[in-house]
Order: sequence, then C-alpha cells, then structure tokens
Amino acid sequence: MLTAIPAIVGLEGVAPPELNPRNAQFGPEGLSIVHGEGAAAFRLLVLGDARPDQPLAALVPLDADGLDRIDAITRLWRALHNRHVFPDTRLTAQQRRRLRHMLQAVDGSMNGASYREIANVIYGAPRVAAESWKTSALRDSTIDLVKDGHAMIAGGYRKLLRHRRKT
Repeated sequence: MLTAIPAIVGLEGVAPPELNPRNAQFGPEGLSIVHGEGAAAFRLLVLGDARPDQPLAALVPLDADGLDRIDAITRLWRALHNRHVFPDTRLTAQQRRRLRHMLQAVDGSMNGASYREIANVIYGAPRVAAESWKTSALRDSTIDLVKDGHAMIAGGYRKLLRHRRKT
C-alpha cells in the first residue's frame, strides 16, 4: 500500500521510477498497479489522492504480518532502483509445485473429473496405471490435493502470504 509522502520538514521524496500508470486499474480501495512481469511482478495499491508520478510512502500496518510487508517493500525498493531483488522466500519450489497441482486438481473436480482422471493429468497415465488404483498412494495424494484446493479457495490462500515465524 502506497500513499502520498507526508509534508514533514526534512523528509524529502522523489517520484518512484518506472511506475507505469498504463498498468493500472481504479478500484474501490484506490489505484492498483502491477509493476514488473511474471514472478517478479509487484502488485501495488496507491491510496487516496496519491499519484504514481509523485513521491510516495509505503504504508505498513503494525500487525502480525508487518515483517513480511517490510520484506516486500525492500524487494520493491530494490526493483524500482535496479538493484538485485532477493527472491520471495515465503514458498519453496516444492510448495509452489504442490499449489499448482492443487489448482489443477480442484479445477478438474469442479468440472466433473474423477480422481483417477485428475491423477492422470497430474502424475501421468503410465504412473497411475502402474499400480492398483484402490490402494494407490497417488489416489490418496489426489484426494488430498482436491480437498486442500477447496480449503485454499475457502480462504486458506491467505496463509501463503505469511512467513512461518517463531513466536
């Protein structure tokens, strides 16, 4: 979340480089902008009367997700100033792969595919056919993917935005 920089003596700001207003949409909360492409894209929300071509400040709520938000702001700042952007470490490659499989599984389920048909797409038909379906670990895994995919759709996706932290 970005807002206009406050008028405080000694606090100077410059307009962020390369925030392209053509990649923007107005919504009820403010101006949504996508900066960058693909996995390196940042989704920004410019609040109130602030404009992307004027000096901006980041708004960081002091909540349980504050440290994650500060990490995201650090990555954004580095991207805007052509510095090396450290990868987002909230998800491992294995977690990303499982999430992709969950989306495939729930999409198949919602479109009437059987668990076996879903498993054929995710794991490949030869691997599924290699063992008895009723006792297959792939069957159990497919059922779990569908169940967990539905849980994500029901709001569990918010957990993806948080690092695991010791309390």
